Amino acid sequence: MKNTRLIFPILASTLIANAATVYAGETDLASPDGRTVFAIWCNDGVPLYSISLGDREFIAPSPLGLRTNIGDFTSGLALKSVSAIDSISESYTLPNIKKSSVEYRATHREYTFADSIGEVFDLIVEVSNNNVAYRYRLKPRGETLCCLVESEATGFAMPEGTTTFLCPQSKPMGGFARTSPSYETAYTPDGAIGQNGWGSGYSFPCLFRNGDNGWTLISETGIAGDYCASHLEGGKGSLYTIAYPQPGEQNGFGSASASIALPGYTPWRTITVGETLAPIAETTIPFDVVHPLYEPSRQYQYGKGTWSWIIKMDPSCNYDEQKRYIDFAAEMGYSSVLVDALWDTQIGYDKIAELARYGKERGVALYLWYNSNGSWNDAPQGPRGRMNDIVARRREMKWLQQNGIRGIKVDFFGGDKQETMRLYHDILADANDYGILVIFHGCTLPRGWDRMYPNFASAEAVLASENLHFSQGSCDAEAFNATVHPLVRNTVGSMDFGGSALNKYYNASNESRGSRRATSDVFALATAVLFQSPVQHFALAPNNLNDAPDWAIEFMKSVPTVWSDTRFIDGYPGRYLIMERRHDDICYITGVNATDKTIKTYIDIPSELRGQTLTLYHDTDQLEGSVKTVKPDKKGRVHVSIPCNGAFVLTNRPD
Repeated sequence: MKNTRLIFPILASTLIANAATVYAGETDLASPDGRTVFAIWCNDGVPLYSISLGDREFIAPSPLGLRTNIGDFTSGLALKSVSAIDSISESYTLPNIKKSSVEYRATHREYTFADSIGEVFDLIVEVSNNNVAYRYRLKPRGETLCCLVESEATGFAMPEGTTTFLCPQSKPMGGFARTSPSYETAYTPDGAIGQNGWGSGYSFPCLFRNGDNGWTLISETGIAGDYCASHLEGGKGSLYTIAYPQPGEQNGFGSASASIALPGYTPWRTITVGETLAPIAETTIPFDVVHPLYEPSRQYQYGKGTWSWIIKMDPSCNYDEQKRYIDFAAEMGYSSVLVDALWDTQIGYDKIAELARYGKERGVALYLWYNSNGSWNDAPQGPRGRMNDIVARRREMKWLQQNGIRGIKVDFFGGDKQETMRLYHDILADANDYGILVIFHGCTLPRGWDRMYPNFASAEAVLASENLHFSQGSCDAEAFNATVHPLVRNTVGSMDFGGSALNKYYNASNESRGSRRATSDVFALATAVLFQSPVQHFALAPNNLNDAPDWAIEFMKSVPTVWSDTRFIDGYPGRYLIMERRHDDICYITGVNATDKTIKTYIDIPSELRGQTLTLYHDTDQLEGSVKTVKPDKKGRVHVSIPCNGAFVLTNRPD
């Protein structure tokens, strides 16, 4: 991993100012290209800021400030000083995100606020092209070196005409076995501002369409067990504010506040703005402002795998079926199998060790499912009582290491309190000691973890593939969701969706019962590209070797799980989406359609590929898929047709 970070002073002066003497523009911070501008000031003792792109306002004047148990720092403040503007230049490589090599260029400035007693906090701000990130640094107050941050005034006021693409934050201790909230609710496209979800706000990330001006994505990053996670609270007209966890999370145990030592930092709040969706889909800001917390204990291996549970449910978690899936993975050229819940009782530790040895002979490693457990939910599936206690956890991880287990999938967290965030942190840190990759399910949004934790593989935090098994409604909405997730949830971190099924029906015999897939086989290939995660356990089944098209199987054998670059081409969340991902020299351009009409369009092929013969996977209006070779026309374009619930994939990968 390459990582160089240089900071150069640009402006040699420091402003010593208060609310009466700071003039408009004097404290602004502009991006390197000068187009994204963060403005800050005080109005009658209230800190305010705004964000503009070009000549358009994307965040209207919005409040800043914190309420703590050592003082209310939301009013009665003055902007005491403003630092020089620094330039940040950083290069880093990270193979497990949407773009493997990143050049981060930003400006940096710090704003110090004081009350009548003295300095209370610095607002640390970094502005890159189309991105703003800021966080608070709270200062000691006399001899007081710790505090509780009880709430924030931090807000995001939307311009007139804004619509929303948000998913409601669940109430605590609801859903299956009282495991919510787990970031698994549905998005509403072009919703009205001024709402508050189901009464508890909205989960990060949050996407807004600022009328005809463009788009805004709001999220947070940089939580390592040292702070609670947040969400957005609405219901205040055009203003959305930071909200801390609900007191009822964790079965009511633990504080909904954040406890920090002083001086201490809040997480980064991130805002990405764009006239199109390209800056939203392509942003790396969640990773730009954080850094690895420790060195990897080994070189972690990503890749493709299979899992039986999504199609065959709990009964498939038995020795014979898992051995069959290991054989299936080997035939597909996949490197892993995920053994899901109940393996401890339905297979047993000794037989799992035997399966691991068998898999090793076939070049297939195992991931094992665990219940996060503890006192915060009623989920009965095992193994339980292993991941919530440091002694039991490290003993278990030693056994995993001894038996060559590649990774773990830990489920059922249900909360954002600081105690819960610390558990994520501890599981990841301990797992690294034993060389184990970690996937989280039934979990919070990963907040910069792809870079902070070298052994973090992926997280669910989305209405994922299991719902396709349980609900025909989810199957009917699959195309809709596929146009949303790459533009919202998957923009800020790897997303373990577990999809790309080639079964027609979600059952073991692939017969006409239960939920039926409404999308095409080409659509399954498209989501294997659109949904980014370095570890992919696809919803394929051994029977697909006989009942799925050969071209689909061959594509699923070769599709990468790590990407060199990502590019948004066209789309609108909830309607359709066309994107490009690259793996070294291999390009995949893919699109899906959730509208009720066939989309016919031309794809501009990158100039370096225009002389090549390309492979096009495409659908008829009846969702019958096929594959053919095509060449760009004289204008460097390829014509594609995308029916409702269908897709296309265009690639220069040789057959």
